[in-house]
Amino acid sequence: MMRRLFILLCCLGALAACDTKTSAPKASFANTDITGSDFGREFSLTDHTGQRRTLADYRGKVVAVFFGFAQCPDICPTTLSDLAQVKQQLGADGDKLQVLFITVDPERDTQEVLAGFVPAFDPSFGALRGSKDEIEKVTKDFKVFAQKVASKDGGAYTIDHTAATYVYDPQGRIRLFVRHGQTIHLAEDIKQLAGGR
Repeated sequence: MMRRLFILLCCLGALAACDTKTSAPKASFANTDITGSDFGREFSLTDHTGQRRTLADYRGKVVAVFFGFAQCPDICPTTLSDLAQVKQQLGADGDKLQVLFITVDPERDTQEVLAGFVPAFDPSFGALRGSKDEIEKVTKDFKVFAQKVASKDGGAYTIDHTAATYVYDPQGRIRLFVRHGQTIHLAEDIKQLAGGR
């Protein structure tokens, strides 16, 4: 009985070793791998052309989602500019990337404002907005911090918000968390995700 058990264990070990040699190597990303995370599963918002959109509408592409606002003085335009450079770095594979900007300032970021702001970085980039309640729901679902900050001189308010990009694979699964300033290093990660890693 012990001899049979020993032979069985040896056979299972040999099969496991064979499987390790033939299976594809695990993806190694430059950005933070959050595969399997249970947040940011879906949204239903209106884009800058007036169409209702959900995450499922972008299946088949690697999707980069960034939260911000049009009057943001630095982080938002810098991130969108970096993402435009990433798309250029991808060359012919650039059409496999869909960038989505979700406003955290629905009061000022009208459809017209977003249509003039986001596609200016790249015509393929999409901007999404919703009612105050819809934006609060989506920021909560994505674990995004967003809070109005009054101006000291009584002028226009600004918004403190999470400065990160969430990246989805072509199957619509959240895969990467990209910190501000690291977006420019995203091209290789996108190639891996687009290739099925």
